[in-house]
Amino acid sequence: MSKQPTDTLPTVFLFPGQGAHTPDMRRMVELHAPDLCALCEELCDDDPFARAAESTRFAQPAIYCASLAAWRALAHRRAPLALAGHSLGELSALAAAGAITPADGLRLALKRGALMAEASERGEPQGMLALRAPSAEQLAEICASADLFIANRNSPRQVVLAGTLRAIAQAATAAGELGVRSLTLDVRGAYHTPLMASAVEPFAAALAQLPISEPKLPVYSCISAAPFVDIRRELARALTTPVSWQRLMAELWALGARRLIDVGPGQVLAGLARHCLPDAEICGPSSLLQQRPGTRQNDGEQLQEKTFDGR
Repeated sequence: MSKQPTDTLPTVFLFPGQGAHTPDMRRMVELHAPDLCALCEELCDDDPFARAAESTRFAQPAIYCASLAAWRALAHRRAPLALAGHSLGELSALAAAGAITPADGLRLALKRGALMAEASERGEPQGMLALRAPSAEQLAEICASADLFIANRNSPRQVVLAGTLRAIAQAATAAGELGVRSLTLDVRGAYHTPLMASAVEPFAAALAQLPISEPKLPVYSCISAAPFVDIRRELARALTTPVSWQRLMAELWALGARRLIDVGPGQVLAGLARHCLPDAEICGPSSLLQQRPGTRQNDGEQLQEKTFDGR
């Protein structure tokens, strides 16, 4: 169970990427960000919340909206030390910090999801493989067994590889022979690897067309594990660069963060944070919103570790 939130603790808000969607996330958006809900449906020409599990095209804008809705609901809290986002969550964090407008961030989430879906459909079928707590030697041996890339270093318990489904099957066999638990994720792309290269240039072009301001709060990149410097370049580069979430958590602890709030649906980052920083206080929106009159707790909040593909 999460600890009782303490407003005096130095806090960082975390914004998730894909893999965090829940069936009821539309409710949060309708309640706290109705403008984004309407714009999202208009731009998607569909209901992305209902179809988030089908494709990254729908999941990215839906999770973006849900994360910003929770951020708005928690706007009465004390100003945090910093914000950080896991993959797609970088857009949500930058919008929360005022570097991009919420509407422009949504347009970027839509573009990003479409481009990554298109890249995943090129060549052989792609996918991702989660490994449970491999040693450095085991990880090297598994990667050597097949043509795969490290896509996410999420926590001491979780590393995610990505590549073709053929290579993933080979790596899963190698992992089993080494006694390493693995799980083939229900995704159709090799995200955060060179196989997403075709998405970089058009996404960079989309970024170049939108105004970007200096963030009002420090926003940490999950690629560099440091505050953004060149936002456009770093967001484009992130499409083909591994997520260093475990290292980012260590940097936030060194910064002084002692409470981490996962604002996204699904509470995926809360689970990862508990394994990265066991001495930190970890909580989600519901434990904070229930302290505020007129708000309701999300009965679906869970803080256990989940597999996160990091799109």
